[in-house]
Amino acid sequence: MDYEQSPDRVVGTAAVGSGGHPKKAPVPVKIIVAGGFGVGKTTTVGAISEISPLTTEAEMTSASVGIDNPGQATMKTTTTIAMDFGVLTIDQTLKLYIFGTPGQSRFAFMWDDLIKGALGALVVVDTNRIDDCYPAVDYFERAGLPFVVGVNTFNGQMSYSLDEVRWALAIREDVPVLSFDARFRGSVRDALLVVLDQALDKAIRQKSSYS
Repeated sequence: MDYEQSPDRVVGTAAVGSGGHPKKAPVPVKIIVAGGFGVGKTTTVGAISEISPLTTEAEMTSASVGIDNPGQATMKTTTTIAMDFGVLTIDQTLKLYIFGTPGQSRFAFMWDDLIKGALGALVVVDTNRIDDCYPAVDYFERAGLPFVVGVNTFNGQMSYSLDEVRWALAIREDVPVLSFDARFRGSVRDALLVVLDQALDKAIRQKSSYS
Protein backbone atom coordinates (compact mmCIF):
# COMPACT_ATOMS: atom_id res chain seq x y z
CA MET A 1 0.00 0.00 0.00
CA ASP A 2 1.34 3.44 -0.93
CA TYR A 3 1.22 6.34 1.48
CA GLU A 4 1.48 10.00 0.59
CA GLN A 5 4.67 11.37 2.07
CA SER A 6 4.18 14.41 4.27
CA PRO A 7 6.88 17.09 3.88
CA ASP A 8 7.08 17.33 7.67
CA ARG A 9 6.35 13.91 9.07
CA VAL A 10 6.97 12.96 12.68
CA VAL A 11 9.23 10.03 13.46
CA GLY A 12 9.28 9.09 17.13
CA THR A 13 9.44 12.39 18.96
CA ALA A 14 11.47 14.32 16.36
CA ALA A 15 9.94 16.23 13.48
CA VAL A 16 11.64 15.28 10.20
CA GLY A 17 11.65 17.57 7.19
CA SER A 18 11.49 16.55 3.54
CA GLY A 19 15.28 16.39 3.44
CA GLY A 20 15.34 13.61 6.02
CA HIS A 21 17.00 15.76 8.69
CA PRO A 22 15.38 16.36 12.10
CA LYS A 23 14.15 19.89 12.61
CA LYS A 24 16.07 21.87 15.17
CA ALA A 25 14.07 22.78 18.24
CA PRO A 26 13.74 26.52 18.87
CA VAL A 27 16.31 28.02 21.21
CA PRO A 28 14.77 28.50 24.68
CA VAL A 29 15.20 31.99 26.14
CA LYS A 30 14.21 32.85 29.70
CA ILE A 31 12.79 36.34 30.25
CA ILE A 32 11.74 37.88 33.57
CA VAL A 33 8.76 40.21 34.06
CA ALA A 34 9.32 42.08 37.30
CA GLY A 35 8.15 45.14 39.18
CA GLY A 36 6.42 46.34 42.29
CA PHE A 37 3.12 45.19 43.74
CA GLY A 38 0.07 45.72 41.53
CA VAL A 39 1.88 47.16 38.49
CA GLY A 40 0.48 44.63 35.97
CA LYS A 41 2.99 41.76 35.85
CA THR A 42 0.40 38.96 35.88
CA THR A 43 -1.64 40.81 33.24
CA THR A 44 1.50 41.15 31.10
CA VAL A 45 2.30 37.43 31.19
CA GLY A 46 -1.32 36.46 30.59
CA ALA A 47 -1.68 38.78 27.60
CA ILE A 48 1.30 37.36 25.70
CA SER A 49 1.40 33.67 26.61
CA GLU A 50 0.38 31.19 23.90
CA ILE A 51 -0.52 28.66 26.60
CA SER A 52 -2.84 29.13 29.54
CA PRO A 53 -0.50 30.98 31.89
CA LEU A 54 0.49 29.37 35.13
CA THR A 55 -0.29 31.74 37.98
CA THR A 56 0.03 31.51 41.73
CA GLU A 57 -2.62 34.04 42.60
CA ALA A 58 -4.12 34.03 46.09
CA GLU A 59 -6.98 36.06 47.49
CA MET A 60 -5.96 39.12 49.45
CA THR A 61 -7.33 38.93 52.98
CA SER A 62 -7.68 41.28 55.92
CA ALA A 63 -4.27 40.05 57.15
CA SER A 64 -2.65 41.98 54.28
CA VAL A 65 -4.21 45.32 55.24
CA GLY A 66 -1.46 47.84 55.79
CA ILE A 67 1.08 45.53 54.11
CA ASP A 68 -0.16 45.06 50.55
CA ASN A 69 -1.48 48.30 49.09
CA PRO A 70 -3.08 47.75 45.66
CA GLY A 71 -3.72 51.46 45.21
CA GLN A 72 -6.87 53.51 45.34
CA ALA A 73 -7.91 53.17 41.70
CA THR A 74 -7.69 49.39 41.40
CA MET A 75 -10.11 46.50 41.77
CA LYS A 76 -7.25 44.10 42.56
CA THR A 77 -8.34 41.36 44.96
CA THR A 78 -5.60 38.76 44.39
CA THR A 79 -1.83 38.75 44.59
CA THR A 80 0.98 36.61 43.19
CA ILE A 81 2.65 34.61 45.95
CA ALA A 82 5.27 32.75 43.92
CA MET A 83 5.46 33.40 40.18
CA ASP A 84 3.64 33.61 36.87
CA PHE A 85 4.72 31.57 33.85
CA GLY A 86 3.95 31.84 30.15
CA VAL A 87 5.38 30.83 26.78
CA LEU A 88 5.78 32.74 23.52
CA THR A 89 7.19 31.36 20.26
CA ILE A 90 8.88 34.18 18.36
CA ASP A 91 9.63 32.07 15.26
CA GLN A 92 10.94 28.61 14.37
CA THR A 93 14.28 29.40 15.98
CA LEU A 94 13.34 31.18 19.21
CA LYS A 95 10.95 30.46 22.07
CA LEU A 96 10.51 32.66 25.13
CA TYR A 97 9.82 31.25 28.58
CA ILE A 98 8.43 34.14 30.61
CA PHE A 99 8.58 34.22 34.40
CA GLY A 100 6.73 36.87 36.40
CA THR A 101 8.04 37.70 39.86
CA PRO A 102 5.95 38.34 42.98
CA GLY A 103 5.75 42.04 43.71
CA GLN A 104 5.65 42.19 47.49
CA SER A 105 8.92 42.88 49.30
CA ARG A 106 8.40 39.91 51.63
CA PHE A 107 8.77 37.58 48.63
CA ALA A 108 11.91 39.29 47.33
CA PHE A 109 14.06 36.34 48.42
CA MET A 110 12.56 34.37 45.49
CA TRP A 111 13.93 36.71 42.85
CA ASP A 112 17.48 35.34 43.02
CA ASP A 113 16.19 31.88 42.12
CA LEU A 114 13.80 33.11 39.43
CA ILE A 115 16.44 35.06 37.48
CA LYS A 116 18.88 32.14 37.23
CA GLY A 117 19.47 31.46 33.54
CA ALA A 118 17.52 34.53 32.40
CA LEU A 119 18.86 36.64 29.53
CA GLY A 120 16.88 39.78 30.26
CA ALA A 121 14.01 41.40 32.13
CA LEU A 122 11.07 43.70 31.58
CA VAL A 123 10.58 45.90 34.64
CA VAL A 124 6.96 47.03 34.72
CA VAL A 125 6.30 50.47 36.19
CA ASP A 126 3.10 52.17 37.33
CA THR A 127 3.50 55.96 37.28
CA ASN A 128 0.91 56.27 40.06
CA ARG A 129 3.26 54.48 42.45
CA ILE A 130 6.77 55.38 41.35
CA ASP A 131 8.31 54.77 44.78
CA ASP A 132 7.26 51.12 44.68
CA CYS A 133 9.09 50.60 41.39
CA TYR A 134 12.59 51.71 42.39
CA PRO A 135 13.61 48.44 44.17
CA ALA A 136 13.10 46.42 40.97
CA VAL A 137 15.24 48.81 38.91
CA ASP A 138 17.93 48.79 41.57
CA TYR A 139 17.83 44.97 41.76
CA PHE A 140 18.53 44.40 38.06
CA GLU A 141 21.22 47.06 37.96
CA ARG A 142 23.04 45.25 40.77
CA ALA A 143 22.41 41.84 39.20
CA GLY A 144 23.95 42.97 35.91
CA LEU A 145 21.05 41.52 33.91
CA PRO A 146 19.97 43.46 30.79
CA PHE A 147 16.59 45.04 31.40
CA VAL A 148 14.04 47.40 29.91
CA VAL A 149 11.69 49.64 31.88
CA GLY A 150 8.13 49.40 30.59
CA VAL A 151 5.65 51.99 31.82
CA ASN A 152 2.24 50.32 31.93
CA THR A 153 -0.31 52.77 30.54
CA PHE A 154 -3.31 51.93 32.68
CA ASN A 155 -6.41 53.17 30.82
CA GLY A 156 -4.10 54.65 28.20
CA GLN A 157 -2.79 57.30 30.59
CA MET A 158 0.49 58.09 32.30
CA SER A 159 0.95 60.46 35.22
CA TYR A 160 4.49 61.34 34.08
CA SER A 161 6.39 61.41 30.81
CA LEU A 162 9.01 58.77 30.02
CA ASP A 163 11.80 61.29 30.62
CA GLU A 164 10.33 62.11 34.04
CA VAL A 165 10.14 58.39 34.87
CA ARG A 166 13.80 57.95 33.89
CA TRP A 167 14.79 60.85 36.14
CA ALA A 168 12.60 59.75 39.07
CA LEU A 169 13.98 56.19 39.06
CA ALA A 170 17.55 57.26 38.25
CA ILE A 171 17.64 54.95 35.22
CA ARG A 172 20.87 54.86 33.24
CA GLU A 173 20.83 56.33 29.73
CA ASP A 174 21.67 52.97 28.15
CA VAL A 175 18.53 51.36 29.62
CA PRO A 176 15.47 51.75 27.34
CA VAL A 177 12.36 53.29 28.89
CA LEU A 178 9.18 52.69 26.91
CA SER A 179 5.42 52.71 27.34
CA PHE A 180 3.19 49.70 26.74
CA ASP A 181 -0.24 48.39 27.64
CA ALA A 182 -0.10 45.14 29.62
CA ARG A 183 -3.60 44.18 28.45
CA PHE A 184 -2.73 43.89 24.77
CA ARG A 185 -0.68 41.11 23.22
CA GLY A 186 0.92 43.23 20.49
CA SER A 187 2.02 45.89 22.94
CA VAL A 188 3.58 43.32 25.30
CA ARG A 189 5.28 41.58 22.36
CA ASP A 190 6.93 44.80 21.23
CA ALA A 191 8.24 45.45 24.75
CA LEU A 192 9.68 41.92 25.00
CA LEU A 193 11.42 42.31 21.64
CA VAL A 194 13.25 45.33 23.04
CA VAL A 195 14.34 43.15 25.98
CA LEU A 196 15.70 40.61 23.49
CA ASP A 197 17.61 43.37 21.67
CA GLN A 198 19.20 44.45 24.95
CA ALA A 199 20.22 40.87 25.78
CA LEU A 200 21.70 40.42 22.30
CA ASP A 201 23.65 43.69 22.55
CA LYS A 202 25.19 42.54 25.84
CA ALA A 203 26.11 39.16 24.37
CA ILE A 204 27.81 40.84 21.40
CA ARG A 205 29.75 43.20 23.67
CA GLN A 206 30.91 40.32 25.85
CA LYS A 207 32.02 38.32 22.82
CA SER A 208 33.98 41.29 21.50
CA SER A 209 35.73 41.77 24.85
CA TYR A 210 36.84 38.12 24.88
CA SER A 211 38.24 38.19 21.34
